[in-house]
Amino acid sequence: MPTVISPSVAPQTGAEPRSPGPVPQPAQSKTTEAGGTNPSGIYSAIISRNFPIIGVKEKTFEQLHKKCLEKKILYVDPEFPPDETSLFYSQKFPIQFVWKRPPEICENPRFIIGGANRTDICQGELGDCWFLAAIACLTLHEHLLFRVIPHDQSFIENYAGIFHFQFWRYGDWVDVVIDDCLPTYNNQLVFTKSNHRNEFWSALLEKAYAKLHGSYEALKGGNTTEAMEDFTGGVTEFFEIKDAPRDMYKIMKKAIERGSLMGCSIDTIVPVQYETRMACGLVKGHAYSVTGLDETLFKDEKVRLVRLRNPWGQMEWTGSWSDGWEDWSFVDKDEKARLQHQVTEDGEFWMSYDDFIHHFTKLEICNLTADALESDKLQTWTVSVNEGRWVRGCSAGGCRNFPDTFWTNPQYRLKLLEEDDDPEDSEVICSFLVALMQKNRRKDRKLGANLFTIGFAIYEVPKEVQKGGRQRCAALPGVLCLWHNRDACWRGRWAGLW
Repeated sequence: MPTVISPSVAPQTGAEPRSPGPVPQPAQSKTTEAGGTNPSGIYSAIISRNFPIIGVKEKTFEQLHKKCLEKKILYVDPEFPPDETSLFYSQKFPIQFVWKRPPEICENPRFIIGGANRTDICQGELGDCWFLAAIACLTLHEHLLFRVIPHDQSFIENYAGIFHFQFWRYGDWVDVVIDDCLPTYNNQLVFTKSNHRNEFWSALLEKAYAKLHGSYEALKGGNTTEAMEDFTGGVTEFFEIKDAPRDMYKIMKKAIERGSLMGCSIDTIVPVQYETRMACGLVKGHAYSVTGLDETLFKDEKVRLVRLRNPWGQMEWTGSWSDGWEDWSFVDKDEKARLQHQVTEDGEFWMSYDDFIHHFTKLEICNLTADALESDKLQTWTVSVNEGRWVRGCSAGGCRNFPDTFWTNPQYRLKLLEEDDDPEDSEVICSFLVALMQKNRRKDRKLGANLFTIGFAIYEVPKEVQKGGRQRCAALPGVLCLWHNRDACWRGRWAGLW
């Protein structure tokens, strides 16, 4: 039976690990068993295990909405007011923004027009392409989308200037209530906007996510995986494309089929090259959404294709299989229709898989189940969630460079009691996935906080000491996982059950 262990950590103020540290000491745990074989298995493994909305400090959205209607007033959020304190914390912007509600920006404002889709997302003057790329992925899965965006909201019926959105935060779903005042300049939205001037769900979703982290500026720069996890409660795996397995296309295809969210990017180590356009139309240091995979015949040869979207809503790949590629004329008309080929500057384009792995350097897959994407069969799995912290002088033992204190780091004992149900594998193997998450570092940026380099080490406990307590395992061979991201994740298959 595959197992998922997902610890999360909130480092105590001033209690930083001496260097990359392992998983935190548990304060509480939750364990759930979920099956992936029912019709809604794509989503049930994650959504069904989450608890109801928590964390509403005062009144719920329904109570506040009702109160505004009764008093015939428009809601103004006291916790995230329409002023500079909600915009930036490190500097004062040289341009004076004007906060306006949608009815003040355009005629006939609408929350959603014709369904929420990926073309409704166009990046503004904020460096949050990672967040918008995740939204584009989210729109491909209606079940997930309307968990984040409650659809009973409108500018027409019972409008009171109040909206709400829901996000997964470290094991629970939280409801974020906002007013609909948005920063504008010359009567244009400054940040995220839709390609329809009178559609506002994407701009309001961005505002709710900004409130969750304290300000709009807090959303500047990040990994697509953060938002993917906050939208779903899923677990993300990272792939360096140059080191990717041979069957990477198969892994990506299974991810699409199982409802996983995928993002990719082209890394650069030169800061001045971030978000700079290459000759082929792609952008370095910029997040893209993977929105589809397909195969087609071209001149009697099978070609594997990847569909991507730039959250800018423009600036596309210009090579083979791009919108304006001249050889589309050799593709059958019905096949072009099946691939939804359009010559439009909307940020979305096809490219061959070979070109994809040549140009892109990183792929991120947010799995809604913990089933190995290499497998052809969904399996039953168990989830265990633990929370805790590193405390200086007590449980912050540092990395393996500090053998005298490393063993004092929080330790977890995992027993693998059941082998994988794989009839094609004669070896006694149990698959498991370990994910570690650090809390609130983005929200605390205004206090000078940055991401820690976090990680964990995994050891097989020798039989002769399995009945003991905390162990000095640093001298033993083991798996070490270190990441300078919000999350660290490792998937393993262990021979011999513990």
